[in-house]
Amino acid sequence: MSLYDLIQKNSNLFFIDAQTGHAVSIKSFHQSLPIDDRQGLVFIYNDNLIGSVEVLLNFMNSRFTIVLLSAQLHPSFKQNLEALYTPYYIYDPGRTAIFGYNTIATSLSIQLMKRKTLPEYYIHSNIKMLLSTSGTTGSPKFVKLSDDNLVQNAWSILDYMPIQSDDVVPLNVPVVFVYGLSIFTTNCMAAGTIVCTNNDMLQPAFWSDFTKYNCSTIGGVPYVYEMLHRIGFFRKNHPSLRYMTQTGGILNQALRNEIVKYISTYNKQFFAQYGQTEAAGRMAYLPQEDLLTKAASIGQPIKNGRFEIDEQTSELIYYGPNVFGGYANTPDDLSSWHETNKLYTGDVARQDEDGYYYITGRIKRIIKLFGTRLNLDEVELILKNALGGQTVVCTGINDKYLLVSHVNDQLEEATIKKVLQEKLQINPVSVQVKYIPTMPLTPNGKIDYSTLMMHA
Repeated sequence: MSLYDLIQKNSNLFFIDAQTGHAVSIKSFHQSLPIDDRQGLVFIYNDNLIGSVEVLLNFMNSRFTIVLLSAQLHPSFKQNLEALYTPYYIYDPGRTAIFGYNTIATSLSIQLMKRKTLPEYYIHSNIKMLLSTSGTTGSPKFVKLSDDNLVQNAWSILDYMPIQSDDVVPLNVPVVFVYGLSIFTTNCMAAGTIVCTNNDMLQPAFWSDFTKYNCSTIGGVPYVYEMLHRIGFFRKNHPSLRYMTQTGGILNQALRNEIVKYISTYNKQFFAQYGQTEAAGRMAYLPQEDLLTKAASIGQPIKNGRFEIDEQTSELIYYGPNVFGGYANTPDDLSSWHETNKLYTGDVARQDEDGYYYITGRIKRIIKLFGTRLNLDEVELILKNALGGQTVVCTGINDKYLLVSHVNDQLEEATIKKVLQEKLQINPVSVQVKYIPTMPLTPNGKIDYSTLMMHA
């Protein structure tokens, strides 16, 4: 059964527009948009509001391949991606017109853009969704996911997640990220109500809606829970809240202690998880009874998944039916699907005597900042382009900070932070800038990232 059919099977599912309070049943969204019966790409610039949800569900129930992108993506990145991939349809709530596209008036709140000259390239039938590998950098590199990948991931999460048919679930994590997408799909399959909102948990409006609709759950990355701890969230009961989920990194020990105290006092549940886009979301989870005894562990593999550790490199390797079918860098890559259940995660790991896994480092130059994956090489290139080709090197500090090192003593810290904020929506608070007279190099003339990290 397809993901869309499984969602439709949950016939009591409703979606609430948090902006208006209007509720719509899943049945109302069935074939509510006039979509051509053919293959092609659709770019959905998703903002988590009810219009985006309706568009997403309609294209799930079609032959189209869905490319999920952030509505906050920089305009130049949107243009570059659209020029490269020439999508058949575009949904972007932030634009009323796009050059080369006709506007299709589908409803008062939804406008689809349809390409005037139709692209002609083959898309493998297995590819149902393309997700970005790097969040907000506008990279043309996408993860190819099948409908079965998404279904298998959803079933594995439902195996341990205590979702109930009367749950009210806010979309506080962007659906364009695989974590937010998995929250959306699993709860569409099993919960009762989805609250469509683009407010996050650090905004008062979110908590107003949370109370108004008696929400059952929240999800967030470590930074979000750190902020909740700081504002005293865990000092009082939130009656409608039953469970919390987390991914995007390991919680610090003090925060773990506070969360364990909170869930014990108020009879809540908490699920720490580990995943990657290439696995359609989830690979492991840590049961809440292990939050203290296995403090820094990612837990154990999800149902139907397994891990092994490479003997030479200590890289964590995942096996499961939710593993992707390869990457797409150009439209030509859409013609192929590489069937494999094996994923090299890029994380260095170890396993303890009880079978629990621990991440000890990264092989790839990728960091997770506030739960959003950033390819450091791509960030460097964007910075260099914006700064006129100046030498800058990006490294990560414990998935908490982006460190930008440079060799120009006239280059101002504020300039670097401004570019990162405008181009990539990176909060200046999470950026550290360091001037060094000369850039450290390895014997073969490459940047010595290890030395930079040692002196961070």
